[in-house]
Amino acid sequence: MASNDNSQIEDINVLQKHVAFFDRNHDGIIYPGETFKGFRAIGANLLLSSVAAIFINVSLSHKTRPGKFPSLRFPIVIKNIQRAKHGSDSGVYDSEGRFVPSKFEEIFQKHALTYPNALTANELKALLHAKRVPKNYTGWFAAFIEWKVLYILAKDKNGLLQKETVRGLYDGSLFEKMEEQEKNKKK
Repeated sequence: MASNDNSQIEDINVLQKHVAFFDRNHDGIIYPGETFKGFRAIGANLLLSSVAAIFINVSLSHKTRPGKFPSLRFPIVIKNIQRAKHGSDSGVYDSEGRFVPSKFEEIFQKHALTYPNALTANELKALLHAKRVPKNYTGWFAAFIEWKVLYILAKDKNGLLQKETVRGLYDGSLFEKMEEQEKNKKK
């Protein structure tokens, strides 16, 4: 990889790193087919991968694209992903897509009541309820779907969502780890 490419990778914020995994051809744009392939790569079934590709790209594309006109190809422009932040989220990413460590720690300080470094399904529900912005139904739905899919795909054998797993989601490393695990399962 050329040094120019490396500097571009280092210059992206954490939110961009979070979504860059799904840019399967590394062109800075995520199309529905790439979202589908990314979900398949981390172990999601055909139905979840298909629904995710449609839902994610349709809902985020217009927010991240320059200009006023929508594209029927529903591309997500990674460099503009912070524009697609929604209300009722955890606050772990700021408005510029940077990681906010205190908000990350707050998730576990306030909601990991059974185990200090993991969330149960019920604690996750409580987190989602606590983060709701009044009358922000779209944000409620988006947050619910995001966390529910994370829980389904990344909970451990005891049904817990571990703190390091959630940190990996936010810093962008979780998806690569999950893809590697899927590759090893197939060997």
